[in-house]
Amino acid sequence: MAPAAGTLSATPAAISALLPKLGDADADIRYMSLSDLDRILREGASGFLANEYHTCAKAVECLLKTLDDTNGEVQNQAIQCIGSLTQRAPSELLAPLIDKLSTLKTTNAIDNSIPATALRTFLTSFPRPVLGVQPARSTHEAYNAISKVLVPRLVGYIVLPPGVRTHINPPPGMLEVHDDNTVDNDALDVLIELIRCFGPMLQDAEKQALQKSTMAVFDHPRTSTVAKKKAVSAISLLALYMSDTLLGIFVSNTLESFSRPNLATAQHRLLITMLGSLARTVPGRFGRYAQNLAPYILSCLSQQEYRKALEDTAENGTADAEAEGVREAALLALEAFLLSCTNDMRPFTNESIQAAIRFIAYDPNLASNAADEEMEGTQGDADDEDEARSVEEAEEEEEDFEEEGAISDDDDVSWKIRRCAAKVLYAIISTRSNGDLLDNGALYEKIAPVLVARFQEREENVRLEVLSTMTALVHKTSDDTQAPFAFASEVDFDLSSAAEARSRKRRRLGSDATLFDSPINTIQITGFKSPNASPPPTSGPRADLARLSSTIIRAISKLLKESTIATKQTGIALLREIVNVQHGGLSENFSMFVDPLIDAVKPSAGGPHVHSIGTAASASGSKLRIEALQLVSAICDYHSSKIITPHVPSLVPAVAAAVKDKYVKIASEAIVAVESLLKALTPPRSASAERVNQEFVGKLYDVILDRAVAIDADVEIRQHAIHALGVLLARGSEPSRSSVLSETQRKKATEVLLDRLRNETTRLSAVRAIDIYLNSVQDAKVIPAKWTQEVAVELGAQLRKAHRGLRGASLAVLRGLAGNSAALNCLDDQTTKALVGMLLPLVSANDLNLLGMALVILAKLVRQSPGSVVNQSLNNALCDIAKAPLAGAVLDALLLLIKTIGEQEVGQPLMHDLLLEVGIRGQPAVVGMAIGTLLVAGGPTVGVKLDDFVRELQSAPDDKRKCLALSVLGEAGLRLGPSSPLEPALFTKYFSSKSQSLPRAAATALGRAGAGNIGTYLPVILSSTSQTGSSQYLSLHAIKEILQFSNQSRADLSPYAKQLWDKLLAASQVEDNKAVGAECIGRLTIIEPRTFLPSLKKHLQDRAAPARGMAIQAIRFTLSDSDEGFDEVLRPMLIPMLTLMLNDDDLENRRLALGVLNSATHNKPDMVLPHLADLVPLVMKESRVKPELVREVQMGPFKHKVDDGLEVRKSAYETLYTLMEGAYSRISPVDLFDRIIAGLEDEHEIKVLCNLMLAKLVALDPEETGRHLELIAERYRSILTFKPKDTAVKQEVEKLNEANKGVLKVTLLLHDALPASTNAGNSLQSEKWQGYWDWVAKEFRGQLAGAEQEAKSQAA
Repeated sequence: MAPAAGTLSATPAAISALLPKLGDADADIRYMSLSDLDRILREGASGFLANEYHTCAKAVECLLKTLDDTNGEVQNQAIQCIGSLTQRAPSELLAPLIDKLSTLKTTNAIDNSIPATALRTFLTSFPRPVLGVQPARSTHEAYNAISKVLVPRLVGYIVLPPGVRTHINPPPGMLEVHDDNTVDNDALDVLIELIRCFGPMLQDAEKQALQKSTMAVFDHPRTSTVAKKKAVSAISLLALYMSDTLLGIFVSNTLESFSRPNLATAQHRLLITMLGSLARTVPGRFGRYAQNLAPYILSCLSQQEYRKALEDTAENGTADAEAEGVREAALLALEAFLLSCTNDMRPFTNESIQAAIRFIAYDPNLASNAADEEMEGTQGDADDEDEARSVEEAEEEEEDFEEEGAISDDDDVSWKIRRCAAKVLYAIISTRSNGDLLDNGALYEKIAPVLVARFQEREENVRLEVLSTMTALVHKTSDDTQAPFAFASEVDFDLSSAAEARSRKRRRLGSDATLFDSPINTIQITGFKSPNASPPPTSGPRADLARLSSTIIRAISKLLKESTIATKQTGIALLREIVNVQHGGLSENFSMFVDPLIDAVKPSAGGPHVHSIGTAASASGSKLRIEALQLVSAICDYHSSKIITPHVPSLVPAVAAAVKDKYVKIASEAIVAVESLLKALTPPRSASAERVNQEFVGKLYDVILDRAVAIDADVEIRQHAIHALGVLLARGSEPSRSSVLSETQRKKATEVLLDRLRNETTRLSAVRAIDIYLNSVQDAKVIPAKWTQEVAVELGAQLRKAHRGLRGASLAVLRGLAGNSAALNCLDDQTTKALVGMLLPLVSANDLNLLGMALVILAKLVRQSPGSVVNQSLNNALCDIAKAPLAGAVLDALLLLIKTIGEQEVGQPLMHDLLLEVGIRGQPAVVGMAIGTLLVAGGPTVGVKLDDFVRELQSAPDDKRKCLALSVLGEAGLRLGPSSPLEPALFTKYFSSKSQSLPRAAATALGRAGAGNIGTYLPVILSSTSQTGSSQYLSLHAIKEILQFSNQSRADLSPYAKQLWDKLLAASQVEDNKAVGAECIGRLTIIEPRTFLPSLKKHLQDRAAPARGMAIQAIRFTLSDSDEGFDEVLRPMLIPMLTLMLNDDDLENRRLALGVLNSATHNKPDMVLPHLADLVPLVMKESRVKPELVREVQMGPFKHKVDDGLEVRKSAYETLYTLMEGAYSRISPVDLFDRIIAGLEDEHEIKVLCNLMLAKLVALDPEETGRHLELIAERYRSILTFKPKDTAVKQEVEKLNEANKGVLKVTLLLHDALPASTNAGNSLQSEKWQGYWDWVAKEFRGQLAGAEQEAKSQAA
């Protein structure tokens, strides 16, 4: 036996010692010796055989002999050794090795493909080259050998010019067709591997020679179908590396092939197949030829061809198999063209739709096939009843046909054509719906009726494809602006205050009350509201779907009663999509399918008597039950309880049984369905049927309670059960709903929630369940006091945890508890003190999100028990955060707490600390607001008076103290209102100060004081706006402060509105005043929109660009802070104004207009989104580079290019990002990806935005993202290979590093999220992406690992 591997060292001598054993008579010795040899070659140093030419040559000879071994395992091991040897052997041996492998003839081996397999192993043993990147030395040496030997050996002649030295005369080419009209299929495999591994290094002459030889195989009339298909694969791979010239020549030759007079049918099919493969492989470069090639594809699918096929079948009794193959190939190629070259195929949209509609019903074996007349698009005119009858009649025809015993299904391949036609329709829907064929009604007019009519398809594979296509169309119909709301008759409690609070944007002065009193919005979470019962829109895609829904539901109902698991699963998924898109829509037909739906929920749905076939192999009873449970949840969420109640006796037991299923996904979805059922079966949604449902609610209560405490249940199941328990408690804890849950049941449920709160794995779910409960119960008799105290302490303990999500959720629950007076009254002083101690660590500027909620909770606790809350520790914490530059909601929360402390007359120590410990050490504006708020709220109890600050202002020696005094006086004036003794002159006299900070502080204080006493202050401020210079500018700032509080003083402002408008317009003409003047104009417009909004629209047509720019900016300020009255006036004017702005002649104005559109999308989506078809093209237009805006600027001896359009493009991409997030279904994905791909070649800021967009699109539209991987890989490779100049400054290098980091992050995301698209074995197009990924994984290994670690930490 061979010596053990461990005793051999990696030396040439060890190799020489093993070589004689390769000829041993014992196969085991040969195998073990080869194994040892392979280990030595792999583990040896990279250059240990570099000078051992004779040893390597001898090894080659021995290995070649073992390739002809009679033992298959020995042969396989020898092939592996050849791959290892090529990486260690001298480069001079590579060419002879290739020559010997390519000419090797085996005599003993059973498998004749061994030499070709060895050649393929040789090719794959070297690092793959990447376009634009210097290949490794070993790869370059291997290519030289391949170029000298293998390429000539494949094509049969020397390819390189005569001047290049070649020492081997090639024998007849491996790809040449033999005398017996055969070709070596193994040689084609070698060619494919050669292109895959060394395609980027092949020279044009070699590519052309390989293409010529491959096409010779393809064109030969006698070569086998297998060889021709491999030739197609080789050509498609080679196209990845062809130059544009070579590709153009090849396409031209292909066009000529279609014109051959005697083109064989089989050859015709292969030509079409090759075009489809090329479209998938090189979509970016192939699109330019689509307009010339598409007619040849569509000609095979014309009405004439369709009729000819039916006539031939009727005449001959059977379809022509070869002609059927051509039609199938044509449909597959058409699908590839539509998916890969969408923009170039737009002129052929109607022809493509008609071809697919024509052949989706192509069934020549049916005795009566009269559908061809209908397939021309007339189905769109039929009403629902006609469509339903057509479905039934078609089913009867097929049943009669099967009974008559026509041609066997085993001989019928027309189903493949119908399936391909359905795929073509799917391609059209997936690429041309958003903002295109869906909006103009073409999809529902032409395609949808045809799809519904084909639901009765007798072939399972085709039926599944049709159902999936219809589901895709319904999904694309989703309306981003819809949101469910309640039936008025089903809501029995007052939510007017909550609705009013939500109806308006928060105003600064009213923010205290909003933070303090507004209830947490749990209406949707707890399902108090029944969903939207409003009629569908009268026009648009959703209206089209609503008109067709009844027909779809009737057809699906029949399928659910009779079909296989796969069909049922796909049909239920379609119904669920209809419910989600329409927010209901099944009410009228619910009884038609409820029984089959309940049967699908039951375990018997996956019984052995039901089979799945064809592409339905992935379907199973478990997946069917999951889909059915998801549909049950959607129906309960989006339909009135009146529809559901009659079926409760059969529905509840089925769902309850599914909760205890052993399969986790089923049990988890079942609990979600239970929660939805509970919402529908409990008051107020089902107040009329409360007693009827009580029994079933009790059963569901027992089920979820059991799962919530079960230690053997999966964590996911327990978490869902806990959430459902919280919802049920919220629904059944009011005295008016005492019949929902008994007192014993409520007590048990609350104990379970507390217990789960203390459990590490279920803590977060329990926190959220308790949040739902506490924000819904308002009766002190229902909430257990001891339980509330224990919950409060346990929640406070979670604030110390490292889990940020848990801390935030716990704090939110405490806020809800503090906002619930019934729950708050349950807290005793001891609990309150403990809770305050746990909240104090959060009173820090380190985390502003948690800080705001903590301050609001403390404010409520102060009002409840000031002596237990206010202490020196709290005062110290408040003084610390008062030094920070706070703003927005956090500042409002701080002022709320300070105001509450003052009102409870415990503010003197805090005032002392604010004056002595903080004072001018903090931000004067923040500290001044805090002191002013406490001064007014505490009155005489705080130890200082208003006059003290007036004297401080007049006598302070430095500007900081004066600014602080001004801020205090301004806030005090605001809160005192008309009773304030302060006069405007107290502030205006500091307008003329030479200090940098004092005039601005005086203007802000003047405005805040004026907001509390408009009648006294505003006339004085208006008189200052007539002046020029700084006084005018400061007056505008004062007006801005007044207008920010307009919600509280609208009546006082109205008499001055016209005068204020005129003053603001005049002052805004000054360049320095434009920004603040536009904000003031915008805020004033909100007060009286009917008067000023038309005037603002008129200014958009002003001749002066600055005036138009001012109007654009003013409109933007109206969008984020307005109410229903303003929206009513704005609605008919917004879109015309946006269109006018985006078409402005001035570049800067168009940039501002894009910002307005961005803001409108955020704040007024219901007004903007329905009109995106008109607005998005204008945004796309601004995202393009305009050469006329690029100029050269001389800077010393250097010339720099300046792009004046960069800022506009940046704004355009920001707007596209916003639209993509909120309204992707209304944007053409093809146009969007076109701009993203272009943006990856733009400036740094735009590259960053495009990377963010791609990261979002991976989740939004993985299919479309996968189709663009080739182009993304090209752009990313160019970014990563860019090298800065030696003279590059630090900023440029940092930008480059940031760009590389962003590219690597998105690359990793794409690779992980799209495994099917990035797997090279699944599609030829992914070859470039896979090559790019391999290169990145090698060259940027460390950075990629860092990006992966960062992504994991962010996910955690």
